[in-house]
Amino acid sequence: MTFEDVLNEHGVLIYENVGDSMMPLIKQGRDKMVIVRRPEGRLKKYDVPLYRRDNGKYVLHRIMEVRENDYVICGDNRWCCEEGITDRHIIGVLSAVIRNGKTVNVTDKQYQRYVFLWCRFFKLRQVIFWLRDFPFRAIRFIKKRLSL
Repeated sequence: MTFEDVLNEHGVLIYENVGDSMMPLIKQGRDKMVIVRRPEGRLKKYDVPLYRRDNGKYVLHRIMEVRENDYVICGDNRWCCEEGITDRHIIGVLSAVIRNGKTVNVTDKQYQRYVFLWCRFFKLRQVIFWLRDFPFRAIRFIKKRLSL
């Protein structure tokens, strides 16, 4: 069954997240499960949709901007945003994270404080993460040039 099948049949999807793009909110190995529900209408800024890219890959990232025809989306541990994600790509929206056996809902005050602080300083995080990733990008560029 696909994620879409589970959401259509049950209205909720509970799965173990893989990857580091939503750290520190969701950490692989620490946060055992995320709970995703079917979206009701258009999503809002700072919602965390589960969407399927045109290449078939599932992604769970945060909405940074809602535009008329699409969304600008970025992982909490990323500096580069993705544009062109439309409602047809979105299959669900994060409703909770299960951390250390406790459920943290997106409506909890602790979660809301995290979102406020983490997203308020997005531009500063972009610079910090860009600098953090610069050595890896430089090495990849050099290797690519040497292999030509």
